[in-house]
Amino acid sequence: MTTKVEKSILVNVPVSTAYNQWTQFEAFPEFMGGVQSVTQLDDQRLAWVAEIGGVKRRWEARILEQVPDRKVAWAATSGATNAGAVTFEDLGGGQTRVTLSMEYEPEGLIEKVGDALNIVEHQAEGDLGRFKAFIESERYATGAWRGSINEGVGVGTPTIEDAALSEGDSGKAGISGKAMAAGAAVAAAGVAAAAAMSGSKEETDEVPTPPRNAGDAEIIEAVDVVEVIEVDPVVDLRETDPSAAGMPVTDEDLRRPL
Repeated sequence: MTTKVEKSILVNVPVSTAYNQWTQFEAFPEFMGGVQSVTQLDDQRLAWVAEIGGVKRRWEARILEQVPDRKVAWAATSGATNAGAVTFEDLGGGQTRVTLSMEYEPEGLIEKVGDALNIVEHQAEGDLGRFKAFIESERYATGAWRGSINEGVGVGTPTIEDAALSEGDSGKAGISGKAMAAGAAVAAAGVAAAAAMSGSKEETDEVPTPPRNAGDAEIIEAVDVVEVIEVDPVVDLRETDPSAAGMPVTDEDLRRPL
């Protein structure tokens, strides 16, 4: 199952400025959240390292079409499976509309949970917002590459089929135990929320006992406490007082404490 994301943003710089900055792929970590590095291997190939939602991924992508001031289209060739395009529309008056369209295939438990929570969609929206802030604050591009790739071929917007050969790590590249635990917790929370929303056919007053996990504090059940009261011993005066010998002794005398 694949997921498509499309987001646009208006930036207040000329189209050439916006496009030139986008071609500085190795500067992506400055405004793309989760992107740790992008290495341009040659004019068409890029090596990515990113961590989103606790999942660290590595992949290579190939630029399928690049048209100055108009478009950059790509598809992954190994690692994470994704493809898409960024287009630039000159609106005049020093304004440009930047549109990101991409399709990806979540792999593994954590990525599928993240996909259900729209993490990548929110990430893409945030990245465009940071790109806008970055380029508008600078007012100029930090560099530019004005070459073209397959211009006029009409690649369109690449889809997941264009990145089919990139499958291979099943979304497990670089997943730490901590990330796996976090992903499992999110998945469990999602299942619990779904169960709570769906409700049950029968209502019951019985409260289920939650399972205990290793490391949890021991639960000590309360017990009835019996109070012990000390009393003075009962002494027979005839055994302790010789003068009482031969004298009549009442039961009260026998029970009298010392």
